[in-house]
Amino acid sequence: MYYQNKVGALQQIFGVADVEVKPHSVRVGGAEFPVRDDVIDVMASTADVAEDIQYTFGAEWQEHRAILLEHATEFAQYFDLVDLRSLRDARVCDLGCGSGRWSFFLKDYCREIVLVDFSEAIYVARDNLRRADHCLFFKGDVLSLPFARDFADLIVCLGVLHHLPVPCLDAVKSLARFAPRSLIYLYYALDNRPAFFRALLRVVDGARSTLNRVRSPRFRQAFALFGAIGVYRPLVALGHLLEPLGLGRHVPLHDVYRGKSTRRIQQDVYDRFFTRIEQRVSRAQIEALGNDFTEVRVSSALPYWHFLIIR
Repeated sequence: MYYQNKVGALQQIFGVADVEVKPHSVRVGGAEFPVRDDVIDVMASTADVAEDIQYTFGAEWQEHRAILLEHATEFAQYFDLVDLRSLRDARVCDLGCGSGRWSFFLKDYCREIVLVDFSEAIYVARDNLRRADHCLFFKGDVLSLPFARDFADLIVCLGVLHHLPVPCLDAVKSLARFAPRSLIYLYYALDNRPAFFRALLRVVDGARSTLNRVRSPRFRQAFALFGAIGVYRPLVALGHLLEPLGLGRHVPLHDVYRGKSTRRIQQDVYDRFFTRIEQRVSRAQIEALGNDFTEVRVSSALPYWHFLIIR
């Protein structure tokens, strides 16, 4: 049983001493959680879960399950606010882990990783981290986790909360109880871009409001490929041509996707057009969280906006 030698960690995560590991479940006090493929299922109820969002991300990460070379570059971009050396003895929790791509790179820096996702993606993460024995896997809703306060040293939640059916900044405040530090990424409101970016976004939002209802896997795969090759790549190429004139950053998508593979772009097209809920926040809104926390550090670098909260 994978968790037989992890009882101490489970006691700390759940905040109770009464933990028993069984062949196909984990008992925590009076609750018993099933275990499948080393994933502990703590989904108490799916009644409050946006089922279409759950389906979309489960399908997305099963389709785009591979850890790609460009994920290493993105990892470095997200973690520019964190001294990775400080994580040597830390327990890090990856909330909304998807395929586990960020934990894949984190695994060499920290003592322990707790991965959580509410979709079937958690089993993809388990496969991608099969060789990392210091990982614990949970299928659960990040908004209703049965975990103890400060069970982790750092919370990582990248590209998740803006897709949930609650105000994403409220979710940031709620999750902060789990660790003294939280690294968060939320879609930006294009507040550092020209006005025509926001006009184009309204067009994209209109298309997304229709496309997200289509569940055909073949259609989704074909559309993501078409979007990557027919829209994203031409814009990246145009931005490349205009870079010598200092105009590259004014071409939508260019600075985010230059140098990325078609496969990597496909995953983002899928994410952008087949997810019903998409919230966006400005840098000023994030900085206003400083009223609730000791410190809020917002990175000025891509991807916009990622930030570190110190409780």
